[in-house]
Amino acid sequence: MPDETERKRYRRGPAPGHLWSGVYDPSAPPPVADAPPAPPRPPAPPAASLDEDAGRAPRRPAAGRRALAAGVVTGVLVTGGAIGAVTLLDGDDGAGAQKAAAPPPIAATAGANAQSQVGKIYAAAGPAVASIQRGSGSGTGFLIDSDGTLVTNAHVVGEASTVQVQLGEKGRSINARVVGTDTGTDLAVLKVEPGSVNGIKPLGFADSKGVRVGDLAVAIGNPLGLPQTATAGIVSGLGRDIQAPDGFRIDEVIQTDAPINPGNSGGPLLDRRGRVIGVNSQIATAGGAGGNIGIGFAVPSNTAREIVPQLENGASIERPWVGVSTSPATSGAGAEVQETVEGSPARRAGLSQGDVITKVDGRTVEKPEDVAAAIEGKKPGDRISIEVRRAGQSSTFDVTLDERPAQTDTGR
Repeated sequence: MPDETERKRYRRGPAPGHLWSGVYDPSAPPPVADAPPAPPRPPAPPAASLDEDAGRAPRRPAAGRRALAAGVVTGVLVTGGAIGAVTLLDGDDGAGAQKAAAPPPIAATAGANAQSQVGKIYAAAGPAVASIQRGSGSGTGFLIDSDGTLVTNAHVVGEASTVQVQLGEKGRSINARVVGTDTGTDLAVLKVEPGSVNGIKPLGFADSKGVRVGDLAVAIGNPLGLPQTATAGIVSGLGRDIQAPDGFRIDEVIQTDAPINPGNSGGPLLDRRGRVIGVNSQIATAGGAGGNIGIGFAVPSNTAREIVPQLENGASIERPWVGVSTSPATSGAGAEVQETVEGSPARRAGLSQGDVITKVDGRTVEKPEDVAAAIEGKKPGDRISIEVRRAGQSSTFDVTLDERPAQTDTGR
C-alpha cells in the first residue's frame, strides 16, 4: 500500500508519531488466480512451541474492543512534528522517540553447537512464517492452524482478493485467498490449500495480558524483501494506542525495540516460548527518516484471538459508536468532551463541547478510557445513559449507539 504518514496517539509515555510499516513496495496488484484444490492430507502436527503448554489459544466469542467499540478519542492527540511519524510495516516501518534499552545478552545453552534462545525460537517458528507478495509489494504473515489459515495485516493485502505466499525460506510460492479483513484492528485472514502446509507446525497465540515490559520479543518477517529475517529485543511498553487504517484507534498495543522494518507488517512478535504475543503493524520514525529507530508496535494477540475467528467465519465486524472526542477533565475526575461528530449519537442526544462525562450506564468515568471501557460489549442499536457535569449541574442523556463508520479522519 502507498507509503503514508499517520498521526499517533498515546495514553501515556512520550509522543512519537507512527508510520505504517506497510508493504515493502506499496503498489497494489491485480488479483491472481486461486490455486487448484489439493488432495486430502494427514493430520497436521501440533502448534510450534518451545514448551508443552504453548499452542493456539481457544477462540473467544466476539466482543467489542474497548477503544474501538467506543469510537471515542481518549487522551491528548499528539502530532508527529519534529519527533517523527508512524509507518505501516508491510514494507515501510518507522519509529519516533528515543530507543528503549536493549535487553541483556541471552545466554546460550551448554554445548559447542548449542543455539541461543532466539535461535531456538527461530528454528521452531520460522517454517510457519510466510512472505506475502501483493503485486510488487511485500509483507509477512504466519500459519495458525493445519487447515491452511494465515494471519497478516489488513494493510498488507489491501483490496486484493488473492495474494502470493511463501512459507519458510525455501517454500514454493502458492496462491492464498483473502478470507476477510478488519481495518479497525489492521488484521486479515488468508487461506491456502491444506495440502500445502503438510508438516509445518502452526504458531499458537499467547495471552497478551501476561506480557510484561522487559520480556524477550522476537520478530520474524520479510523486511525489505529479505525473507525469514529474525530480530530480537524486549517488550519496551504496553497499553499503547495506534491509529488503524480506518482512522480509529487500536488500543492495548505492544511496543518493542526488536528491529522491524518495511516488509515486517503482518509478521509475528514471539515470546520466549515461541508463541505469538502480537502481530507487527507499525513503527515510529525520527523526523523524515524512514528506517527503524527501535520503536515498533504490534497488535496484541488477544485482539487477534477475538477478531480472527470472526473473519474466518466470514462475519462482518460491527462496533458501536458514540462519536465524541474526549480528554481528561480539567477539574476533577471525568472525560471532557472536546467535540461531537456531526450526526453522531452523541450530537443527536444533546452532548456538547465542555460537558464532562462522569458516568456511562451507571459506571463511574474517571478518565477518557473509561468511556470506551463502559460500552465494551455493546452493539449498534443498544441504548445507554451518559451522565455529564455541565456548568456545575448534573444532567443525564439517553444515547442510542450507531454502527461505527467505515472510515474517519478524526479518530472519533
